[in-house]
Amino acid sequence: MVKIEYPGQDFRMKETDGKELIFDEIRKLWVRLTPEEWVRQNFLQYLTKILGYPPALIAVETEIRLNDLRKRCDIVVYRIEKPWMIIECKEMNVALSNQVMEQVLRYNMRLEAAYLVITNGTETYLWELSDGNAIPVNSFPTYTNG
Repeated sequence: MVKIEYPGQDFRMKETDGKELIFDEIRKLWVRLTPEEWVRQNFLQYLTKILGYPPALIAVETEIRLNDLRKRCDIVVYRIEKPWMIIECKEMNVALSNQVMEQVLRYNMRLEAAYLVITNGTETYLWELSDGNAIPVNSFPTYTNG
């Protein structure tokens, strides 16, 4: 498990038609604040403010096709114009089970990223893929362009 220390919360929030909204700095739009969205927004802040990953190379809710199915990856970090890391977010009360890991592995069949992450905001697991094996890693890699 990776220990995450989230930055102080610096979110823009509002209420419209009785619904709480949060501004997604990556997508540049207001989105409904659900428990999963709260985890995703906090994790995005961690990636950009703590780890220094470039916001311009992070995609949120990326649609992919798995055969005839359309799926959405919560967060994809790109490096050298290729997916480098896939992050699957769950709300805080969802256990990070083998089923969650299998979900991100299915996404990676299409994207072929080097790192896979699952998080529920409280627990976070990170794997590096090497020679067909998922190797647990205890800290996030430094982002470099090369």
